[in-house]
Amino acid sequence: MERWYVAETHPQAEAKALEHLARQGYAAYLPRYLKNRRHARRTETVRAPLFPGYLFVFMDVAKTRWRAIRSTIGIRHLICQGERPLAVPTGVVEDIRAQEDERGLVPVAPPFRPGEEVRVTDGALRDQVGWFQRVADRERVVILLNMLGRQIPFTVPLGAVRAAF
Repeated sequence: MERWYVAETHPQAEAKALEHLARQGYAAYLPRYLKNRRHARRTETVRAPLFPGYLFVFMDVAKTRWRAIRSTIGIRHLICQGERPLAVPTGVVEDIRAQEDERGLVPVAPPFRPGEEVRVTDGALRDQVGWFQRVADRERVVILLNMLGRQIPFTVPLGAVRAAF
């Protein structure tokens, strides 16, 4: 029975692994989203893996030579339980694919609306109340805090921010 399985890739080698799996005849899927990346005072929007370091492979482990995947360029290993690959629960990959837009990108909704009041719950800025500005990347958000008589942007971990009540 064909199912989706997860392959871990080498760092930043998801696209290379996807290409080499396709060359070998495997059906693979790498969900992507648009990410804002800052470098050298420039901000650019790039296509980035939704799950960095991982991609999905569709196969029947009873009929496919799945052990060959482990030696594919860009692949570190298949996620296994014991000696056999561990299947992704039915419907998970299909749900991700169903959310893709016409460009093949999965939209990632910001956790708060711009201007929404938030409270920092952890770290040096704990208990500070500010306003959500934007998502910096998958793990961090930019908030504005009133300090020294003006609003100053701070980048904090997403998990350290909650809606202020």
